[in-house]
Amino acid sequence: MAASRIERSLASPPSAPAWPVPAPRDLCTDCGISRTADPKRCGTACQFIKPDYAGLEARVHGRARDEARTDERFFGPFRRMLRANLVAPREGAQWSGITTRLAERLLETGAVDAVLTMAADPDDRWRPVPVLVTRPEDLAACRGMRMGYAPLLALLEPARERGYRRLAVVGIPCQVYALRALEAELGFERLYVIGTPCSDNTTTERFHGFLALLSEDPATIVYLEFRADYHVELRFSDGRVKAIPFLQLPISQLPPDFFPLTCRTCVDYTNVLSDITVGYMAGQGEQWLIVRNERGEELLALLGDEVRTAAPGSAGKRKGAVKGFLANVERAAGGLPLRRMPDWVRPIVGWLMPRVGPRGLEFARTRVEMKAVETVLHLRRNRPRRLRTMVPPHVWALVAPYGLTPTEDETPRAAIPVDPA
Repeated sequence: MAASRIERSLASPPSAPAWPVPAPRDLCTDCGISRTADPKRCGTACQFIKPDYAGLEARVHGRARDEARTDERFFGPFRRMLRANLVAPREGAQWSGITTRLAERLLETGAVDAVLTMAADPDDRWRPVPVLVTRPEDLAACRGMRMGYAPLLALLEPARERGYRRLAVVGIPCQVYALRALEAELGFERLYVIGTPCSDNTTTERFHGFLALLSEDPATIVYLEFRADYHVELRFSDGRVKAIPFLQLPISQLPPDFFPLTCRTCVDYTNVLSDITVGYMAGQGEQWLIVRNERGEELLALLGDEVRTAAPGSAGKRKGAVKGFLANVERAAGGLPLRRMPDWVRPIVGWLMPRVGPRGLEFARTRVEMKAVETVLHLRRNRPRRLRTMVPPHVWALVAPYGLTPTEDETPRAAIPVDPA
């Protein structure tokens, strides 16, 4: 098959005629399945309808979560976790570029025919656009973070039509859940799934509004990252770098629905159904790898001595931070948590948090517990009937130490078993 550049004809924004526009639906992140030939598959593929994490985890990883391994309660099944950096970081990458380099190696070695991932819209560096990439060198255009919704999985059918039988997919949790739920019927000979963590998304338009609150010249911001040291890092086109403590972000100036209900009720922060998760939370300045299964080990092995790894660290205590977060969300009338801290205290606490707050794996556990708390509270307030089907038992176990337990009406129903074949 002849190699091609990034297939821009398939990368039209969702409003373009090439994309069927899905009917408005509650709790939808537009993963792309609703734009395929059989949009009714959303009923069985969507993590916001009747998810079966236990069944899919057992099918994808060959086993359930091991309760004896405490961190599997937080992060899902894994073989090992690592701090990692590319020895030679890639220009324009979000961190050192491990995610993109994994995809490049898959193409370089011929392990896959194409990589399904995101690139930037030609007219907006922050708007994600799904693309199929068949040449390793073209993946450089896919480096970096995007903010917004893009129907990544709508390109699964075009990939099959073009004869691609071995595919790599780089996706966020809601996309990966749907991909795994439909994996058997998709019929790919080989599928590699590189996952990135995700908890909060918003529209690209609203993200531009957020950037405008961070800088007088937001058009010059070329990089934004929430770091594990409690700062947001900004980089500018003129080479400047700015770090803003979390507590000094203009959260109170954002609209209450800046983050949609889907993101405030997502139970999969760490992308548990990927073969390998590449994130930052437990990295302490490096990247954080969760190698989940044999295929994940195969992916990491592709990097050889290009990657430097070490065991993740852990420090601090999470309980106080999670309790404070819970109280904040409970006080909120809806939308984002209220901030009650006096302005003069914020710089002091901002200085202390990177030094005495949760770090490394404890920081990652903190964020997972916060997301679990947020899910329960927001569903109780906004969609109480969804609690029974959307919140799996392992999430209730995470919030139980904070006094959140399911009522009889909220107790999870037995999921429909996933065919292990």
